[in-house]
Amino acid sequence: MKQLLCFFSILFISYQGEAQENYEIQVYGSQTQQKSSTIFELHSNFTFRGERDVVKGVRPTYHSLHETLEITHGIGNYFELGAYLFTNYTQKYGFQVVGTHLRPRVMVPAKWGWPVGVSLSAEIGYQRPEYSGETWNIEVRPIVDKQWNKLYLSFNPTFGIALKSADESGVPVFEPNLKGTYAFFKNGGLGIEYYGSMGAINAFETLAGQNHAIFATFDLLNNRYWEFNAGAGFGLTQATDGLIFKIILGRRIFWSEKR
Repeated sequence: MKQLLCFFSILFISYQGEAQENYEIQVYGSQTQQKSSTIFELHSNFTFRGERDVVKGVRPTYHSLHETLEITHGIGNYFELGAYLFTNYTQKYGFQVVGTHLRPRVMVPAKWGWPVGVSLSAEIGYQRPEYSGETWNIEVRPIVDKQWNKLYLSFNPTFGIALKSADESGVPVFEPNLKGTYAFFKNGGLGIEYYGSMGAINAFETLAGQNHAIFATFDLLNNRYWEFNAGAGFGLTQATDGLIFKIILGRRIFWSEKR
């Protein structure tokens, strides 16, 4: 009982986290970065079919290249801190720095003996109004995952809260993410990732106004130093970008290891 109270106290303190949009298209696992190590990740994606018009002052996503630098450092055995730099390139507007975010995350220790991995991230940051209807926002992302032999599943029932936007309601938006990967190869897995945004929790959008996308993906497995994820995503509703290709490339550095 004390363990539960401790974890949910951390959750409450952290609840002070951004719509994913197309800058970091990723379903997170529960494991935090190892203490005294850092992972440097480059998130790249290109929108082949997307919004072609400026909508409420936000520039279109059609033929946009998004590049996001993410740096995450393991501060403790169960705590990490991540930072993001978002950029965008389209032919009409050129290369633009879009914004930055910070993301602390805590993990339930394995010694508690829970049947699934659990962690919680709280992400806060700014994006320029030309690229997001929410300039300042918070994202709270609970993470639950499980490994069964060759099958891995992760569920991120995410909640986005606009701190400054055209919609000043402040009501959390429900943005569920789901990942399933099966290790068909010794060091690689094929899988499916789902990304959704259903609208404010007290009044979901109609189906046509919701965002739902499915990605077919490949993941590099069993590599301590390198991370690789790639996939093609397909929008399932009118409000969702139609076709996106993404790549995540990461390199881990263990600072305390003897060389």
